[in-house]
Amino acid sequence: MKQDLEIDVLCVGHASYDLIFTVDYHPASDEKVFANDFLACGGGPAANAAVQIAKLGGSSAFAGYLGNDLYGDKHLQEFIEYGVNSSLIVRGNLSTPLSTILVKPDGKRCLINYKGQTKPLPDDAIDFHHVKPKVILIDGHEPHISFPLVEYARHANILTVLDAGSLNSNTQALLSKVDYAVCSEKFALQLAGNVETALQQISDVAPVVIITLGEYGLIWKKGNQQGKLAALDIDAIDTTGAGDAFHGAFAYGVTLNMDWDKLLQFASVAGSLCCQKMGARLGLANLSDVDTALKQMKGM
Repeated sequence: MKQDLEIDVLCVGHASYDLIFTVDYHPASDEKVFANDFLACGGGPAANAAVQIAKLGGSSAFAGYLGNDLYGDKHLQEFIEYGVNSSLIVRGNLSTPLSTILVKPDGKRCLINYKGQTKPLPDDAIDFHHVKPKVILIDGHEPHISFPLVEYARHANILTVLDAGSLNSNTQALLSKVDYAVCSEKFALQLAGNVETALQQISDVAPVVIITLGEYGLIWKKGNQQGKLAALDIDAIDTTGAGDAFHGAFAYGVTLNMDWDKLLQFASVAGSLCCQKMGARLGLANLSDVDTALKQMKGM
């Protein structure tokens, strides 16, 4: 019998390996450009969120797929170094997904993701019966294990957070099954054409909705209340992983029973700080960095 795995947040979804190039501008058709800098590190929404939680002092586990290849080995080693529980990772002979990211001087990026023949894990790929999280964070990339998991969480009184990064049938269907729907501006625009309409539409099926707007902060709706929050004023170097940092910090803040305003500020600051370094993993802030930024915000 397996020993219970008691953790703050279980992060379920996508893990990739990121190849990040700093360029002066995004190339046009048939154009060759030269990179000014290069970084390689682990990536993926749920995977980055798990690392963010660990850096903030929480306990996290990642559930998803990594290939039995060089990139899978490197990513697994990063999880171990950051203190993320890796016992729920499935390894296989299909390749680890790869992302090539081109980052401009203003921090804006474009991304190419390659999954090859890798497909979502089947519903019986991971045994979650011994896992005892306070919160479950899902990014929609592993639908076969995510849907039964959120149903289990509802009956077990485990809070759930959805990272809705882009609109697809899985993320849209999960909106009505989670406690917190945390959506990107891209998702909102794909869903409804504008963020205000999306906020109202999503709130019809999800009890709490947050739409992150990058440098413009966020808007939210919780029951009959709604509001907005400005982002931390920073000079962005690379926006890669900012949303993942927000989701990880938000999920961890939920486990700490933070009041609503502090929870939003906590997650927003973590997301903003991630933009100050190249690459999502290097940009993920620790707790002292977030606390310092929060104190500066209160002193303004």
